[in-house]
Amino acid sequence: MQAAIMQPYFLPYLGYFQLIKAADVFVVYDTIQYTKKGWINRNRLLRNGEAAVFSIPLKKGSDYLDVVDRQLSESFDRKKLCSQIEGAYRKAPFFAETMPLITEIVSYSAGNLFDYIQNSLRLTCAHLSILTPVRISSEIEVGASNLRNADRAIDICTRLQATGYINPPGGRALYEAEEFRARGLDLRFLEPQLATYTQFGADFVPALSVLDVLMFNGQNHTSNVLLKEYKLAD
Repeated sequence: MQAAIMQPYFLPYLGYFQLIKAADVFVVYDTIQYTKKGWINRNRLLRNGEAAVFSIPLKKGSDYLDVVDRQLSESFDRKKLCSQIEGAYRKAPFFAETMPLITEIVSYSAGNLFDYIQNSLRLTCAHLSILTPVRISSEIEVGASNLRNADRAIDICTRLQATGYINPPGGRALYEAEEFRARGLDLRFLEPQLATYTQFGADFVPALSVLDVLMFNGQNHTSNVLLKEYKLAD
């Protein structure tokens, strides 16, 4: 059984969903420190031919709080974010197909950041026909963990009785194959082979949210073709 473990991200890029699909079980960290300058509660969309950041505003809190302990700001205007996305993609070929999904995701009433993001992942996976079970780290670890980096990933894989661990290519800077092999785990890296696609006729803008991919490619092509465009490497 191949496991993959990642931080939660709101409407992340397509490679994140390739990782979920490639794994036999996908684990989302909830008891992991929220990073203010990271991408947990924000991403990028295409606006006027350029990348523009959209985000979920949060209540003020300690920089040391875990994601599961962060709350959405009461000022978060869900209708405004939907309007921003609609304005950016109204003329996209698969807008009518994709916007109902985005509206359902953004309109979700949860006040907790992790719950809000987890719901967005669940709905997007269902939309893309990804059937991989998605688990929560604290339920596997039975609470918070004092382990970090490779030790934590190995511990979760061991608890799941996994035989392998899949990570994005950036994990090469963090993980050593020998360390995993010593614990009976094969370490592999998923390398997305993300082709360019037509946006609005201008130069292609890469590394945007999965919503951009869906707006320009549609549910069927994304699920049946683009999700499979990756390779697993040592």
